[in-house]
Amino acid sequence: MTRFVLRRLAWLVVTAWVVVTLSFFLMRAVRGGPFDGERALTPAVEAGVRARYHLDWPLWKQYLAYLGPFNLDERAPAFLGGDGARPWGGVLAGDLGPSFQYRDLSVNDILAQSLPISLELGAWALLVALAVGLPAGVLAGLRHGTRTDLALRLAATAGSALPNFVLAGLGILMFGFVWPLLPVAGWGGARELVLPALVLGLPFAAYVARLTRTGVLETLQRDFVRTARAKGLPERTLILRHVLPVALLPVISFLGPAAAGILTGSLVVERLFAIPGTGSHFVNGALNRDYTLAMGVTLVYTLLVSALGLAVDLLYGWIDPRLRAEGR
Repeated sequence: MTRFVLRRLAWLVVTAWVVVTLSFFLMRAVRGGPFDGERALTPAVEAGVRARYHLDWPLWKQYLAYLGPFNLDERAPAFLGGDGARPWGGVLAGDLGPSFQYRDLSVNDILAQSLPISLELGAWALLVALAVGLPAGVLAGLRHGTRTDLALRLAATAGSALPNFVLAGLGILMFGFVWPLLPVAGWGGARELVLPALVLGLPFAAYVARLTRTGVLETLQRDFVRTARAKGLPERTLILRHVLPVALLPVISFLGPAAAGILTGSLVVERLFAIPGTGSHFVNGALNRDYTLAMGVTLVYTLLVSALGLAVDLLYGWIDPRLRAEGR
């Protein structure tokens, strides 16, 4: 198990480096710059602004400076410019740099304010997905071939086919205009959380329901279930103690991709519901060519998704006795 964790952590470091490198050069390859949308600057002022953020350096020097291993203090080596005017310490020092658009804030400050909001929204959306999908999947599996099973399968198919921005539009229309019961924008209280969490979590509830139904149907055909029934074990005890622990293993495997999908899906949902989360800042950073902000959000999301995948793998190995035996 220790070797597995170390191997995954090594891959996490490699993945983070690849993401940083690709996002750095892709952002620089896009036309325009972070100051093109402002009023026309005099050549001297523009040169001073670009020099402050080292945008006048060659691209390879900017890349090395962004990583930070060659210039962690104020004494810049000669091959990095030698001017000593370095506004940040680099990614390897845990400093994601200053924001080009939010002049008084660094990327670290912006993430410290917005990331807890996105994580809270994602946690509630994942809870909605499990709270709706698990009972629906179990009920559909136990009522296989009935009208209940058919209705739940149709609902799951429709839920997985509709993207979250369509659900967001329907939710805003129904609960903001037809029945004005919930606020459709903003953040701060429990009522503002309900509609975004439902919009973000319901499509994943459909996937959870389908996986749970398939797992229950397959587990009910196992020999140990037939043996337990032959011994007269009560149906409720059989389902709770023997069927569900095995049937939910595919759902546990799905939690990693589901968490990743919820994080990436929140980019659109936060924008639609005017939630001041990380997704909104990522969209603004991309539109405004705010290099450091967009790359910082991308790096943080990559680390979160990789960490969640590792946690799910460890949880799966802890639950499944076969994998524990192989580990020993």
